[in-house]
Amino acid sequence: MTDTPARLLNLLSLLQTPREWPGSELADRLDVSPRTIRRDIDRLRDLGYPVEATKGALGGYRLVAGTAMPPLLLDDEEAVAIAVGLRAGAGHAIEGVEEASVRALAKLEQVLPSRLRHRVSTLQNATIPLTRGDGATVAPQTLTTLAGAVTGQERLRFGYRAGDGAETKRLVEPYRLVSTGRRWYLVAYDLGRDDWRTFRVDRVSDPFPTGARYTPRELPAGDVAEFMTRSMSRAQPELELDVTFEAPVEVVAARLPAHLVPVAEGEGRCRLRVRTVDSAEWLVVRLAMVEVGFRVHGPESLVGYVADMAGRLGAAVG
Repeated sequence: MTDTPARLLNLLSLLQTPREWPGSELADRLDVSPRTIRRDIDRLRDLGYPVEATKGALGGYRLVAGTAMPPLLLDDEEAVAIAVGLRAGAGHAIEGVEEASVRALAKLEQVLPSRLRHRVSTLQNATIPLTRGDGATVAPQTLTTLAGAVTGQERLRFGYRAGDGAETKRLVEPYRLVSTGRRWYLVAYDLGRDDWRTFRVDRVSDPFPTGARYTPRELPAGDVAEFMTRSMSRAQPELELDVTFEAPVEVVAARLPAHLVPVAEGEGRCRLRVRTVDSAEWLVVRLAMVEVGFRVHGPESLVGYVADMAGRLGAAVG
């Protein structure tokens, strides 16, 4: 193999298999001399790939962990597996890795050949994820389109459905994608309304970049987290939640979202007292899904909603 770039890529692909390769075997695989292999190993090291060499009859070369993440070469099966996994994770907000998942998915799908893109879509369409609660699902293509517009500082058009069902068309300068662990949001400057807005991504439809670049504006709040907190507080009134559960705290905590943290209150009982902007409808569903006895002490609006829901459910099986 006389094409040096192609030979280096093939050599790198072999070294990324987790094993030690004798120099003679690498030379046979690539149809070159052992001396050429040594030179190519030095080239890979110059490019930042940490290739370790061991001497002796059983010695050889292997790729080891370094101080930085070098580019990886993936075969078709590996690329499909990673893309499917990232899509599954990105479609549901996963606390801690959500933004990194979307960035990685956007990079991978940008270079994924059409034949593999079709395989990924077919695999995903044939599987059904099991999720907890009402965390709204989001099309991975929507997330990667939004992420690409944020990174490329490109104006974006999309359709948007408000909470009351009203449909509008928006032209925005996307600033950041944010995951709350249950939902995805897009923070953007809305050019039609000449103001900052927060959009629920599961209500975004048909997003497409316009090709027009922009210089990011300064966010009115100190950072995205603070802006999101203010925005969500305005959109939903805060509730003083007070609920007693007839079950140990570890059982209840395991069945509630991370932001709802109960405290032990005697043996086999616990109490949840938090301020939250979650809707009463969502709270009723999540409290029922704990599947233990509970009593709502407040707020009054939630007590009334629970009573109303209990009446309707009772009538449904009456």
